[in-house]
Amino acid sequence: MRIISYNVNGLRAAMKKGFCEWLKTNPADIICLQEAKAQQSDVDCSVFKELGYYDYWFCAQKKGYSGVTVLSNIQPDHVSCGTGHQVSDDEGRVIQLDFGNMRLINAYFPSGTSGDVRQTYKYQWLEEFYEYVQQLREKYPNIILCGDYNIAHREIDIHDPVRNKNTSGFLPEERVWMDKLYSNGWVDTFREIHQEPDRYSWWSQRFPSVRLANKGWRIDYISVTEPLQPLIKDSEIYPDVKHSDHCPVYVEIEM
Repeated sequence: MRIISYNVNGLRAAMKKGFCEWLKTNPADIICLQEAKAQQSDVDCSVFKELGYYDYWFCAQKKGYSGVTVLSNIQPDHVSCGTGHQVSDDEGRVIQLDFGNMRLINAYFPSGTSGDVRQTYKYQWLEEFYEYVQQLREKYPNIILCGDYNIAHREIDIHDPVRNKNTSGFLPEERVWMDKLYSNGWVDTFREIHQEPDRYSWWSQRFPSVRLANKGWRIDYISVTEPLQPLIKDSEIYPDVKHSDHCPVYVEIEM
């Protein structure tokens, strides 16, 4: 099973930049999109069906904001939206699909860059979500967690860790949360395969030159529960795919 996680920063905008042409290259069996910023009715989904993908959506109540979408050429056994936490669900942050004995979660973690209120909510969301997925593991031992985590875990995951030490997305409390996740039953699939530096999935749009210079952050992850660790066959980041300020991240899992 080939899986991609990709924050498209507006699906309609990405489609105008060649997203559907990229889909025609058959990049993965399942593509988890974050920050779709659209209602399903706003998008011509026939193009996805023509390419062999089923599409599943969980949209924010606020139009043009947040939202997660999954494109899959494998029909899931079950689809569920949300985690039961109202603010998160109102913002359309989590959708889950079952494929046999495996659960796939597509999540768009909150950003705290807009100020203290959202940073405080980000911490709340992280704790709620951690408890939620840890409880979920008891019922579903095999989980794949795709998403824009909005956190660079370690110094290797950010181009300038010293200057960004007080920046949302690289704060000590956020990084400790990542430590906790990966110390309690979860595996970072990219770092299972790649240990080299300078591998990033997001670049600031404020300064277009930073992407050319590869001054980025790795904030997009595909994590799996430990029972799936031996089944990781490949993992990659695709910085040359440019429909967004993020790029796709990829994993191949033996099924």
